[in-house]
Amino acid sequence: MTNKNPGPIRRLFSAIGRLYRGFRSVILNLLFIGLVVVIAMSIFGGDDNVEVPPTAALVLNLTGDLVEEKRWTDPIATAINESLGGQEEAPEVLVSDVVTIIKQASSDNRIQALVLDLSMLGHGSLDKMQRIGAAIESFKAAGKKVFAYGGFYGQTQYYLASYADEINLSPMGTVLLEGYGSYPMYYKNALEKLKINTHVFRVGTYKSAVEPFLRNDMSDAAKEANSAWLNELWGDYKEQVAQRRGFAVDNFDETYSSLLQKLQAANGDLSQYALNAGLVDSIKTREEFRRELVAIVGENDEHTYNHVTFQDYAHLVVPSKQFDNPVTDKVAVVVARGVIVDGYAKAGSVGGDSTAELLRKARFDDKVKAVVLRIDSPGGSAYASEIIGQEIRLLREAGKPVIASMGSVAASGGYWIAAPANEIWASPTTITGSIGIFGLLHTAEDALPVLGLNVDGVGTTELAGLSNGLPLFKGLDDKAADLFQLLIERGYSEFLTLVSENRNMTAEEVDKIAQGRVWTGRKAQELGLVDKLGSFGDAIKAAADKAGLSHYDVKVVQQDLTPGEQMIKDLLGEAKVQGWLPQSEASAEQKLLGKLTKQLKQDFVLMNQFNDPNGVYSYCVSCSIN
Repeated sequence: MTNKNPGPIRRLFSAIGRLYRGFRSVILNLLFIGLVVVIAMSIFGGDDNVEVPPTAALVLNLTGDLVEEKRWTDPIATAINESLGGQEEAPEVLVSDVVTIIKQASSDNRIQALVLDLSMLGHGSLDKMQRIGAAIESFKAAGKKVFAYGGFYGQTQYYLASYADEINLSPMGTVLLEGYGSYPMYYKNALEKLKINTHVFRVGTYKSAVEPFLRNDMSDAAKEANSAWLNELWGDYKEQVAQRRGFAVDNFDETYSSLLQKLQAANGDLSQYALNAGLVDSIKTREEFRRELVAIVGENDEHTYNHVTFQDYAHLVVPSKQFDNPVTDKVAVVVARGVIVDGYAKAGSVGGDSTAELLRKARFDDKVKAVVLRIDSPGGSAYASEIIGQEIRLLREAGKPVIASMGSVAASGGYWIAAPANEIWASPTTITGSIGIFGLLHTAEDALPVLGLNVDGVGTTELAGLSNGLPLFKGLDDKAADLFQLLIERGYSEFLTLVSENRNMTAEEVDKIAQGRVWTGRKAQELGLVDKLGSFGDAIKAAADKAGLSHYDVKVVQQDLTPGEQMIKDLLGEAKVQGWLPQSEASAEQKLLGKLTKQLKQDFVLMNQFNDPNGVYSYCVSCSIN
């Protein structure tokens, strides 16, 4: 007779299984209940309206880097990260939102003053800050005052602060204007210690994108080219700030001895030094600054001046979704921000297929009469750049003019996608050019024996295994290296042809100003690489003029979220705004570690994005400013 009673081991595992299933059920039920609660609170959470006092100041407390287009982030992962004490890795502020908010405040009778609180502002290129500065000037033209207040003004913060009627500095505060620099990290010695071999194929005397893998320092050619455009940008910065502040350009301290001399005159007091140099108008405590604003806009229940923050005012004036007027003609805007990669990419990178799809959408939209391609990209995949370029040519063939509007950088592949446009507009401080091509391959044939590993086998041809990464393990054959170099030279020739055909120049003329050399927008116009200098708004107007439009709307063509993604984004965004998600501040150690790993992560994430099917790239590594 069979004993049907299970043994002790089976009963143990059966109990563990029931416990696991019960635990899983509880967790899933809690998550479901939490989601239902968030949905209910977002629907029935009460009045979301922001109340603006009858007289108030708009506090422009910007947090993060100024960008043309926010990169895509997973809303759930972001919410979980912040709830567990993490911070948004690199917060971003949309320049167009800032401009919209300031312009709205200019005509809002309740807003009597603008306060620039820039302590949390990250990086901002000159062209982006100039767009915001133009909006601040319009605010002032409406008869309203602009005040800046802070304890520390770095270069970015001070540039925007220089638009204010009055710059106030906290006691023991600092103004540090150190100039521009480009300092990439170099990996040659590290790769040698790891026994990793680097194979580079390139064309262009100044094509320095691969130098970090070949050298331990910057080459003389790269230093020459980088010094030229960096000094030009720094000259623009000084001239513009000096003009707004009413002092001479030589008021900027560019040597330690000059700074030391002025600090000694101020007895080592940094805030007094800033006041003596005319960098600020006054030294005030926070309370003194509050009292000054109370006298202008009144006092609230929290014993400070009546005000509304940037985020709250944005909740009022920036629509969460774009609604198109079905009747009006449109100038479409497609933003190409980030590294250019093959295939589809989320916002923050330029996918060859995804960006071409946006341009194609504009081509088949009967209401779109012209297109502005707003470029803020150092380049990337040559193949993906050409896919985008083909779609621009099709737009032109369809009778829709295309204006390329260059932001802070439109170099290498960023220039490739600009070249086919009817006109190229740039800011004087745009970084562009870098017309060159390279290929990069790392192999580990010397590292494998150290690890006791080897790869061996047979193939039907010499080429077998090439596309599957066999050279990584076996090394690169000299004949294969010759083949890759030929492809790179062909790619460079195609780049020269593309530019020459669209810029009314011979290939020889283009080659003289190409070779991977980087130029500012102003110099690029002199060389014939750019048609006109102007703002993003100027480019939009030029597109409308070319299409013969006098009345039109501007339509931003962007990737659509799936219904599920949109729902999650709306729900978690509302939960965050209402403060329903737990918040935690990152520790000082976390922040320091983030700074230490940022450069390494940026470089290796960049290399991971290089996915050109032919291994051919047009990218400018030195086009970032430290």
